[in-house]
Amino acid sequence: MSKVLFAPRLGKQGQLRIGCCAVIFDSTRQKVLLTQRTDNGRWCLPGGAMESGESVSEACEREVLEETNLKVKAKRLIGVYSNPDQLVIYNDGTKVFMVVLSFEAEVISGELSLSNETTAFGYFSLAEMASMPMHGEHKARVEDAFLGGETLTK
Repeated sequence: MSKVLFAPRLGKQGQLRIGCCAVIFDSTRQKVLLTQRTDNGRWCLPGGAMESGESVSEACEREVLEETNLKVKAKRLIGVYSNPDQLVIYNDGTKVFMVVLSFEAEVISGELSLSNETTAFGYFSLAEMASMPMHGEHKARVEDAFLGGETLTK
């Protein structure tokens, strides 16, 4: 992805795309796993676009595996996010309006590692995120995760 632009109702210019991201807490529930994106150097929650034929929780779990090498289980839906003033423009010129489902996920297995989409990873507190270059509205999704909520049931 090359750019995320913001302007009133800019999202109208993009094709609708559904995405998922995962909030993965450390063992103390004080820090959250973030990855640093290869394309723009910003920090974000692991996640990506949903593919036809998979559920939203399957999309979340697949994207985390692809980006971190961690097998996870989506435990609860934190929130559904859409910003009509945001437009994502990919390097090939594709314009996208994203609707993102954010899940709390639990690590089942695997060893955390880099992928072709990530240059770094780590667990960070909200205080540490304040000084980090964050991608889009990912920090707000982390803040919502700390608020708690219902456990996802399928």
